[in-house]
Amino acid sequence: MRFDHCFQRILLDGAAGGVWYDAIPKRPAYRHADEPLLRRAVEMGEAALRGEGDLGLWNRRSLAWRAGRRA
Repeated sequence: MRFDHCFQRILLDGAAGGVWYDAIPKRPAYRHADEPLLRRAVEMGEAALRGEGDLGLWNRRSLAWRAGRRA
């Protein structure tokens, strides 16, 4: 993870349970996501700050969802 958008991708994908742009109808995501999805993303970010979330795992999962989407 190198950029802000990577952090956003990881949290939004995790909150959506897949590629976030399949769950959020328009961009930008923060403006068009429903409140429950945004709350889940924030909760994941807060868990990561507390050391209770595995960003590496979440990143790999996000990338795998995206790789599968291209197939």
